[in-house]
Amino acid sequence: MPLPAGAVPRAVVVLSFSVLLSARGAAPRRSARSNLSASCWSRLHPVNMFNSYNLKFHHRKALTSPYPGSHIERYQVPEDKVGWLTEWEDYNPVEYTAKSVLAGPNWADPQINDEGFSPKFNERDGEVERKSLNGLYAVENGRPRNPAGRTGLTGRGLLGRWGPNHAADPIVTRWKRDGSGNKVAHPVSGKNVLQFVAIKRRDCGEWAIPGGMVDPGEKITATLKREFEEEALNSLEKSPEEKAKLEKQLQKLFSQEHFVVYRGYVDDPRNTDNAWMETEAVNYHDETGETMDNVPLEAGDDAGVVKWVDISEKLKLYASHSYFIKLVTEKWGAHWSEDPASECHK
Repeated sequence: MPLPAGAVPRAVVVLSFSVLLSARGAAPRRSARSNLSASCWSRLHPVNMFNSYNLKFHHRKALTSPYPGSHIERYQVPEDKVGWLTEWEDYNPVEYTAKSVLAGPNWADPQINDEGFSPKFNERDGEVERKSLNGLYAVENGRPRNPAGRTGLTGRGLLGRWGPNHAADPIVTRWKRDGSGNKVAHPVSGKNVLQFVAIKRRDCGEWAIPGGMVDPGEKITATLKREFEEEALNSLEKSPEEKAKLEKQLQKLFSQEHFVVYRGYVDDPRNTDNAWMETEAVNYHDETGETMDNVPLEAGDDAGVVKWVDISEKLKLYASHSYFIKLVTEKWGAHWSEDPASECHK
């Protein structure tokens, strides 16, 4: 439902407040000590990214050109004009929706003015979830407005839904171990090294957490498990017997206690003024390694390559995935940086 005239979306208010806080200066950095990770985690664990990063972070990748899979150049948006609260009469974004979306696949909405299409924004619309994880968003001229600000592009680009496009990212981790089965500590930080299952995306060639879109009516828990099986284990190409074996092997990992690393808006290069990515990233940790050591990784679906990757700040990952991975290391007290001062920040 559209917001009342003059109302400011809650997510934008929170974002502006976070920018205000960042302008006041960062808190003094803590010295390295044994309980650093717990301290960092308590301050870094986000309800959503609007509380955790300033405006520049939100729209770093969502302002890049050309738009993925095209030669479309975004209208250039200066950093000080990203926020909707800043008036900009000359703003003239480029309109673009990919042909693959306009073709009308079952995962995509019709065009906003198509006859018979009356989406219910900010609420569950039949089987389609149009609520944002960041709260209410504005709707102007029948189109939802990106709560993080201007992107230089209107329409949907490569995204199927107007408004939030919901995804799920399973972060499967284990400790790096030597030939004798002992945990491997980083030679500089002295902290144990975590590994996670990473895929190399076919569409852009970047390394990423395996994951994908939540199907209409699907529970997040089901999406997390399905996407991991499809992209990291190539389950779509397995026989029924092979699938059953994989299901049995993974049951323990995906049914054990886990934690939600992040829920909310994602700084994604596919985002537009009217369509954006949101995700729920969940960590499933194999403490002993006994489960995942017996599961053969095999790239499938959108993944070109899949492998275990050592976690550190040197990783360059797709969208906001580096941020999610850092939060996982904070949770487990694992190695992230060779510089203790950079391990924790506001």
